[in-house]
Amino acid sequence: MGWGKGRPAKDALPRTIMKDPIVLRRKDFLQPAEAGYWKDLFYRVIKIGTELEVAPPRGCERPVFEAGVAQSLQPSGCLDWMGANGVLDVRPEHCGIEVRVIGRQPYFRTLQGQYAAIITALKTNGGRPRPTCGLHFHLLAPGLAEPVPEIVLANLWNLTRRYAPELKFLTSCGETRQSLCRRRQYNSHLEMIWHSPGLESMAEIQQALRQSRVVPEHQNFLNLEHLGFAGDGSILPFHLEFRFPDADLSPTAITAKTFLFLAMALKSIDLAQYGVIHVGKVQPWRRKAELLNLISNNEGNLAASDTSGVSDAVIEELRQGCYELLDLLTPAFEHFQDNPALDVLRTLSETPVSLLRCSGYNWEEIEAYLAGRACLDAGGMDQTDRRLMQRIELGEWGSLPSVEAWQWHAAHELYVTPQDLEKRLERLRGLRGLRWDARQGTMVFTS
Repeated sequence: MGWGKGRPAKDALPRTIMKDPIVLRRKDFLQPAEAGYWKDLFYRVIKIGTELEVAPPRGCERPVFEAGVAQSLQPSGCLDWMGANGVLDVRPEHCGIEVRVIGRQPYFRTLQGQYAAIITALKTNGGRPRPTCGLHFHLLAPGLAEPVPEIVLANLWNLTRRYAPELKFLTSCGETRQSLCRRRQYNSHLEMIWHSPGLESMAEIQQALRQSRVVPEHQNFLNLEHLGFAGDGSILPFHLEFRFPDADLSPTAITAKTFLFLAMALKSIDLAQYGVIHVGKVQPWRRKAELLNLISNNEGNLAASDTSGVSDAVIEELRQGCYELLDLLTPAFEHFQDNPALDVLRTLSETPVSLLRCSGYNWEEIEAYLAGRACLDAGGMDQTDRRLMQRIELGEWGSLPSVEAWQWHAAHELYVTPQDLEKRLERLRGLRGLRWDARQGTMVFTS
């Protein structure tokens, strides 16, 4: 494979362009103003909660393990109260236990800290991820007072279908090359690949999944069972479940995946201005189905997928698809402040948790490696940075004729070199956003 323990991933990733960006024309496309409204509303109201499954330590009975985890996590038992760790409850699951994490407004540092506390408690109690364990992401909008246009869901459905093999690869967490992820049974793509919003309404697709004898409704790759549809096809309540990620004990990885799914939702609104994204031409789509069957099947030992057919060439093919997806989603990530999720996801595209584990990395080493890719840390700011922030916040260096004049004045006042000032400003751009306001003659924060 070539991924030794001393070299987990490449730093420079190749740039790709989206191939076959086919759009299915629809009459219900969104106007730009409507798309802007829904993107802003989604970002404000959508919450992403998770169901994190782990098995008890060997020799420990599940009830004893469950009680220990519950005591450590202090679940609130109420969706309206975050409690000590943002955990709703701890309950039995076929693999051991399931920790249900309450959805909250997405902010990278807060989520990263929350999952760090949860996973520390799980590991302290001996919890371990096994092939029977998954990590389900629930995307819901509990405060939404109006139905979501159907074309938004249609785009999210087809975006997930188009990049399903890559999404499965990026979120894989198995520990051997022969079992990179858990088996298809728990997150099946068999129904998803057949149903297209170009031929059916999303309400009809939901009904087909509900009546399927091939895949139980709640075990679909993208689960639609919690959605409600109005007579015109619009959606309320809006509640999706992404079931395909594997159980993960890296807080940084879990947080980055949260923003992956949020970015996909926001991109689906952008695409709704033109129609519905297609899955691709016939041959590329057939290849997608082949890749899905290679990486996600029921042929492995116990609850694992048999990925022995996933060669180095196939892995490189999946990587290229991941780069394409993230390139497509990049504008959505620009919406997030102080958010290194895209850098972490690019790292996972190159070397997902599964390949890191195959190379001998334990969970602590994986987290340290990924956290290093999420290095925009305001905690490292010094007193000079805070003085700079204060002057910008209060507009104390105003009425200057140009950006250059402002920067010279700021460097002089702070007793720093122009090069040092530029580094400090670049850090602030990542944290708060910065722009030049010609009317005030000063730099201002954008958030």
